[in-house]
Amino acid sequence: MRVFDAVARERHVTRAAEKLHLSQPAVSNALSRLRQALGDELFLRRPGGVEPTTLALSLAGPVAEVLDRLRQTLAVNAPFDPATTDRVFTCAMSEYSESVLAPPLFELLAKEAPNALIAIRHADRTNAMELLEGGSAELAVGVLAEPPALYTRVRLLPEVFLTLMRQGHPLAEGPMTIERLAQYPHLLHSANGSRDGALDGPMAEAGFPRRLGGVVAHLGAVPEILVRTDMVMTLSARLATRLAETYGLVLRPSPVPIRHTRLSLIFHRRFEADAGHAWLRRTLLAVAREVGPVPGVGA
Repeated sequence: MRVFDAVARERHVTRAAEKLHLSQPAVSNALSRLRQALGDELFLRRPGGVEPTTLALSLAGPVAEVLDRLRQTLAVNAPFDPATTDRVFTCAMSEYSESVLAPPLFELLAKEAPNALIAIRHADRTNAMELLEGGSAELAVGVLAEPPALYTRVRLLPEVFLTLMRQGHPLAEGPMTIERLAQYPHLLHSANGSRDGALDGPMAEAGFPRRLGGVVAHLGAVPEILVRTDMVMTLSARLATRLAETYGLVLRPSPVPIRHTRLSLIFHRRFEADAGHAWLRRTLLAVAREVGPVPGVGA
């Protein structure tokens, strides 16, 4: 059943074997025995992988549910010691949450769970649930929509925003008004290429629509772009403060009221009784509390 579940998820025998830490012939042999027992081909070869038959599609959900229940039952009684575990935890995080939470998280793990491994995958509103539902991540952290009923959401960090710019920028001095902010091009960070940001609605409603100067997929490009241009960027105060300190940029308050947002941690309820997963959740919550509000800015 584990082989069936892995092949049904991966739609590829070799990738399923890698996920199960088995050889490809071992997976093929298991599928052959299952085909004989059920009297169905189950998976048909096609370019780039395999395609499930009608019977396989009907079995995929029930098999996954049974295996999940078994894992949960075993996890309740399985001992977990962070000091000795070598477990691999797969986490899906937005680039911002990774930038803010991963450094203190890895620092803490080096002390409490030196043999554990955190593997982070990129996630945003467009793919977080897909990663969780497909088993590619055990939890997701980001500014995410309300999940389905089988998932639990834990609120993490409240966010406030600051505006970032180069030294000597015209906005670095004088009153920080929405009229002045609208005079300069804005840089937007969007991992999925969207050109919609939190400032667009409020600025348009105030009669001063925002003018985009550029959209970047990765935060690593932001500091040098700001240093080389007259673009400004409004983003989370925690990250803006770090970038300003590291790259000598200027911070100004945002004159635009931005809807209050908060990072969320989302996971499937099947992990609630998993001692290792519960430890990781507690650790992330502790890290989030440690990060806390930005000094002098508030939460």
